[in-house]
Amino acid sequence: MMNLLMFSDYKFPAIACFFLFFAMISYWISLAFPKIKFLFFGSQLLVLLSNFLFTLTLFIRWKNENYFPLSNLYESLIFLSWAISSIHLFLEIQTKSRLIGALSTPLLFFLSGFSSLTLPTEMQKALPLVPSLQSNWLMMHVTMMMISYATLILGSLLSLLYLMFLFFKKKKTEKVIGDPSNSLILETIKEEQNLSKLALLQTVDIWSYRIIGLGFPFLTIGIISGAVWANEAWGAYWSWDPKETWALITWLIFAIYLHSRLLKGWQGEKAALLGSGGFFVIWICYLGVNFLGKGLHSYGWVF
Repeated sequence: MMNLLMFSDYKFPAIACFFLFFAMISYWISLAFPKIKFLFFGSQLLVLLSNFLFTLTLFIRWKNENYFPLSNLYESLIFLSWAISSIHLFLEIQTKSRLIGALSTPLLFFLSGFSSLTLPTEMQKALPLVPSLQSNWLMMHVTMMMISYATLILGSLLSLLYLMFLFFKKKKTEKVIGDPSNSLILETIKEEQNLSKLALLQTVDIWSYRIIGLGFPFLTIGIISGAVWANEAWGAYWSWDPKETWALITWLIFAIYLHSRLLKGWQGEKAALLGSGGFFVIWICYLGVNFLGKGLHSYGWVF
């Protein structure tokens, strides 16, 4: 069993990285050639296999170490990859859209490669839990936070995609308007954009809103459970640790995003700017703060 554990630690995520690379290429090709059906199916199968490998890695660690595998950076990266790939598969079933895979597979490829090929071997090893982590709150708090990260990352990626589509749509319209020879077909182009491009923009905007709305409650529960755990472990609900501070900033940004959607004139571009800003804040909260090597949540790796 120990040999199986070691194999999973060092091989399964690397194999998943290999699968995800080809899934990423297949998704991009299938976007360019949508009539080639088997590319889309093959991409889904590769993501499903990668998800299974992440699941197997987490299960074997849990079985052998007798604690839920979320105690260090390596384990959290594997769990984040599992969560993103799971949400990806669910959304793809719901939407039948290749865009989800084209966005998520590069991210999954990076995460699996970073965890299995970049992190030092010492950081990938399973170690006994320190006393402060020997709590039932470990599973509750960290699981909620990681699921919220996965969901909010995908939702904010769609906000970025919305801004990209909007930018190229505006550039194309300006190019046509600026050419006097195209004045006769200007109305036709406007009509086509209203029917097709606008429909695509609205779809991306709606799904971004729905996914962020799904992830926000997980983030809220994660922060609250973390405060309760902190009080048990360190005697204070809130200590303005760098991770706590950035978690609060992340919560505020997405709270503003969700509330802005209720205001007239804030749907679309303005809300997408807030959502896409949240993408970068999440990564600062999750990885950037940890790499400083400071605070109660530090994993101790300083660049």
